[in-house]
Amino acid sequence: MKKIFYILSSIILLVSPLLSISPVEAAGASLYFSPASGTFSLGGTFDVSIFLNTGGNNINAVRADVAFDPKKLQIASPTAGKSFISVWVSQPSYSNEQGRASFRGGAPSPGINTSAGLVSTITFRVIAPGETTISFLDTSLVLLDDGKGTNILSSLGQGQYFLKIPPPAGPKVFSSTHPDQNKWYKNNSPTFSWAKEDLVTDFSYAIDHDFYGIPDNVSEEIQTSISYADLTDGLWYFHVKAKKGGGWGDASSYVVQIDTTPPAVFSLVVDPKLKSSSVTSKEPIVSFITTDSLSGLDHFELKAINLRQALNQEDTGFFVEVNSPYKLPPLENGEYTIIVRAFDKAMNWRDTSEKIDVIPIDKPFYLTKKGINIWTLFLGWGELIFILLPLTVFCLLVAFYYFRRKYQQVYQKKNTLDNIKKKTKEEGETLKEKITKVK
Repeated sequence: MKKIFYILSSIILLVSPLLSISPVEAAGASLYFSPASGTFSLGGTFDVSIFLNTGGNNINAVRADVAFDPKKLQIASPTAGKSFISVWVSQPSYSNEQGRASFRGGAPSPGINTSAGLVSTITFRVIAPGETTISFLDTSLVLLDDGKGTNILSSLGQGQYFLKIPPPAGPKVFSSTHPDQNKWYKNNSPTFSWAKEDLVTDFSYAIDHDFYGIPDNVSEEIQTSISYADLTDGLWYFHVKAKKGGGWGDASSYVVQIDTTPPAVFSLVVDPKLKSSSVTSKEPIVSFITTDSLSGLDHFELKAINLRQALNQEDTGFFVEVNSPYKLPPLENGEYTIIVRAFDKAMNWRDTSEKIDVIPIDKPFYLTKKGINIWTLFLGWGELIFILLPLTVFCLLVAFYYFRRKYQQVYQKKNTLDNIKKKTKEEGETLKEKITKVK
């Protein structure tokens, strides 16, 4: 029986995302996390359980696909030891690189009806400070035990968690260059300083990518500050410990988040748009999107430069913060350069620009530097040459043929007239000779 259920559940769970499944009229099922919020310390672990509320329905299969931020959390253990699921379609799986976890299984008919059925519990390790969200993907499913595999999942919960820096175990550490441990910086040359208590004779310190890193027992003398230059991008942990009374104490750690790389290259889409980057609307809509691999995107700014004003060295305006898609304010006719600047959370930025012509749509003919606009049809100069050149050649051929025909007709008439004159002259001379002979 379990083998048959396993085969049927496998087919349903794998095929159902490809099908269009209509939910039933009864109350839908929901997936949620517990705890749904909390505060946890950097370097520590915490458990998040996945629960199912079937909404009063009997269900026989569930698929819970979970997403998390791999820059802040790592799965230490996806447990499946305690769960209402009696048959697993596949073993729980996860990827700390992609920030994904998946649980697929169910219970044989008549299934299960519950308001708090435990699917599984995940143990997360905190690897970076800040706020983070754990959520369910849209590929998650809860299938009704109706013989049809009807998906009744109607609600997906989220977990919101605050990841804090733990209190220092050793000397208190400060940074004048990177004062906020929750913030990303593009400065890759941090400076650290720390407090010195009475009777402390030595310090030992180190910097690495390991939160659990501990400095060695080699004294760095009694200095209370250190600077580093040209660190690579990523999370860095500065560790320092003090020697007091002949023994080394616990180490303190200070987090530095460095991102010197701007957001990814991106492009702009201007609409409505004709050929050769021209637009008919005086209020074009600009769309854009990009990503950032480390600190993440913060915001976009946009600036429209009137090229005629820029040529005359007039004020071209300021950047303004915008979201995509963005509708530009009314523009005068003419050429513009649209610049969109993307910022990440470390305030690195990248520009992308697009040139446009704003042309009036109320004029049937309008010339620009790039071509001619005929009502809603825009033809670039290259296209006009491509069209007009064959037409010109054709007209020249027609004219050549016409004038050649006219010339032939005139030449033929002239020859005919000359022949008549010649014949008339010859007949006249012959007649004259005959008259002379008669005389």
